[in-house]
Amino acid sequence: MPFQVNNFLLIDNDSDFSRRFTEHYFRGSQNSTLVIAGANTRQLVKLMFDQLIKDYCYCDFANEISVSELATYLHEHHEIAGVLFNETDYLLADDKQRFIYNSLHSVRFLVSEGEQGFQFSPVPDEAHNNHLSCQGDIAQTPHDLDALSEKLNS
Repeated sequence: MPFQVNNFLLIDNDSDFSRRFTEHYFRGSQNSTLVIAGANTRQLVKLMFDQLIKDYCYCDFANEISVSELATYLHEHHEIAGVLFNETDYLLADDKQRFIYNSLHSVRFLVSEGEQGFQFSPVPDEAHNNHLSCQGDIAQTPHDLDALSEKLNS
């Protein structure tokens, strides 16, 4: 049975890879459930216009504030089942970048492209649950900001 990428977040570091991946899974489909995040918003808008993704989010993955905002947005607007990384991009990332990647979600897969199509393998590194995670209550923005302010200042 093929790997189901429904409700996953794809990290877009390589626009050509992201285009091939989304076309493979969602070309001709009216119901793409893939969310994509990256810095190349022009490419992301094109993918959404072509109905290859459900939604996109700008994110500068080198900036923890940007990643934290992404996590909050995803937590509030999407039920992300896990995160997909281009295997080459993940393996070339430095330790700080991998920490950020491993904080996004507890379910993470590396995606490689070969002659047989796309292959998936679990990320071997430990996941971190923190302010950069898009699942759990940490990413949730409190609705009562006065109570939060009082709690933080006590």
